[in-house]
Amino acid sequence: MRLMLLVTALAPAIALAAPLAAPLPVLAQGAPQTVQLTKVDVVKVATGFRASKIIGSSVVNEGNDTVGRVDDIIIGQDGKTPFVVLSVGGFLGIGDKLVVLPYEQLKTMDNKILMPGATKDALKDLPSFKYAAN
Repeated sequence: MRLMLLVTALAPAIALAAPLAAPLPVLAQGAPQTVQLTKVDVVKVATGFRASKIIGSSVVNEGNDTVGRVDDIIIGQDGKTPFVVLSVGGFLGIGDKLVVLPYEQLKTMDNKILMPGATKDALKDLPSFKYAAN
């Protein structure tokens, strides 16, 4: 009698689990694919600048005046072109404006990020940048 009650009580749970126990469909397989790998000069890469170290850094002009702060680095949709998002104006993140420029406009010199010819006013006059919702 106890066995019958136990089986009756567990029957709905077993019925719900049955579809989960069904074998997964086999994925279609085509011809083997090859991946083209490119060797890089790891020493040259290691002496470069890491994005995590650049983000948050001040950007200065030739007069060593701070003209902005690196907020982010974005790779363009082509997968090749890097852009830099700068925070300009404001104080301690309040009232600042985000602008975007091609990364190639920045120079690195003596562990500083330099933007030749830049002024705060010129950067503030650039169109505002807003991150996409995705």
